[in-house]
Amino acid sequence: ANGYYFSGWAKCIWSSHDLSDMVFIRNYIFNKDVFIQFNSSVGEFVGYTELGVKNAQAWNNNPGQLQQERAQVERFCKHNAEIDQSTITGKS
Repeated sequence: ANGYYFSGWAKCIWSSHDLSDMVFIRNYIFNKDVFIQFNSSVGEFVGYTELGVKNAQAWNNNPGQLQQERAQVERFCKHNAEIDQSTITGKS
């Protein structure tokens, strides 16, 4: 629509069975370029374009939004990883 494309994705990355090194990453993409990202290792939003920097500053000044993103490691990542791991180990 009008030649503009907005999308986003979230993913969880980890490399051990104890899930202690898990990282949650959420990217916001406009016209195929990441303009803002939340990384749980950093703990805040980082902007990569002029618009992204402006949004990151606003979102980082909102404690509720930061708390919600930081909680995704426990709520989304670890929850689903535990389900996946129990399914995998249950089949062996």
